[in-house]
Amino acid sequence: MSQAPEFPEAALLMQPLRLREVTLCNRVVISPMCTYAAVDGMANDFHLVHLGRFALGGAGLAFVEVTAVQPEGRTSHGDLGLWDDAQVAPLARVAAFLRDHGTTPGIQIGHAGRRASSQRPFHGGGPLGTSDIARGEAPWQTLACSAQAFGPGWTAPRAATQADLARLRSDFAAAAERASRAGFQVLEIHAAHGYLLHGFLSPHTNRRADAYGGSLANRMRLPLEVVEAVRERWPPSLPLSVRISAVDDLEGGWGIEDSVLFARELKQRGVDLVDCSSGGIAGSPTASTVPRDYGFQLPYAERVRRDAGIAAIAVGLIVDPWQAEAALRAGQADLIAIARQALQEPNWALHAAAELAAGTSPAQRFAAWPECFGWWLARRAVVLERLGPWRPASAGRNQVA
Repeated sequence: MSQAPEFPEAALLMQPLRLREVTLCNRVVISPMCTYAAVDGMANDFHLVHLGRFALGGAGLAFVEVTAVQPEGRTSHGDLGLWDDAQVAPLARVAAFLRDHGTTPGIQIGHAGRRASSQRPFHGGGPLGTSDIARGEAPWQTLACSAQAFGPGWTAPRAATQADLARLRSDFAAAAERASRAGFQVLEIHAAHGYLLHGFLSPHTNRRADAYGGSLANRMRLPLEVVEAVRERWPPSLPLSVRISAVDDLEGGWGIEDSVLFARELKQRGVDLVDCSSGGIAGSPTASTVPRDYGFQLPYAERVRRDAGIAAIAVGLIVDPWQAEAALRAGQADLIAIARQALQEPNWALHAAAELAAGTSPAQRFAAWPECFGWWLARRAVVLERLGPWRPASAGRNQVA
């Protein structure tokens, strides 16, 4: 993390934020990140330890990765699920650990649409084939907005019927109710990255001729119906977020103006946050064609926040606390989401708090750490300050009286 001039007031990044009846202890969010480590949709000890690191690392809100509302809505055999009551208890362990250590537990629910029935990315990321069948991971029939294959070599999905749409609304709502029973306090609906709901929104993939296709109002219809169904089952005291791809970055695709209009409709239906990502309607969901630079998606969050009048989460190559703080002070976002940077640095939020509080005493800089860590680290910091930076020539010779 780089040093930068201190801001004159207390860091906004470390300030609490109240959403409905939930108060986040700071503005650092751990983004939902797929790990492909579930078995039959069930969370296990890996998920507990993986997500628990971020609570010990000081994040204000940590999201469990996208969790499928139907078995056929998984991207891979390793995805988490909330289509069955048996899946509640393992996830409740995760939510309880996060909450008990000061981090608000969140979970993202979704349906992969035509991206479903795929290999785990480290197995290739393509459609399931013979090598996958040999390891016990057979393909399944996918469901999407239109019967349009994701790409060459992919099986065409089945176009959703009216009965399918009714089941989707019901299953999203049921998953939300299970998430509440598991103890999660923030829920996010995945409507980005080429997943099923994004497929309905984008004119690039929505080829329907009924009331769910054609005009912008028609293309928004199912996602908004899902939001309404979820909001009815999700407790009114708890905040609801929707992740969007703010732009498709394809000619004739979904654009930022569409996102602003969609965000206004979401707000009217009780959504509290819009999580602003981009791309994914074609190609890898994590390989947007939008040119990448540090904070490259901040302008999308800023535009949605300003023009739709709704709180926004910014995400995308935000790696430094000064960068995050500047974005908050400029009004570009209300929350800052950290993803792969947190995999590399699970204590990112605690390090950010210490860096933004530069000049304070070691005891103050480590006050936010878990007591069993902070006590030792504050004392160690005093010793390190006396020793100064380590240099190879001085190894073994620096001493502290």
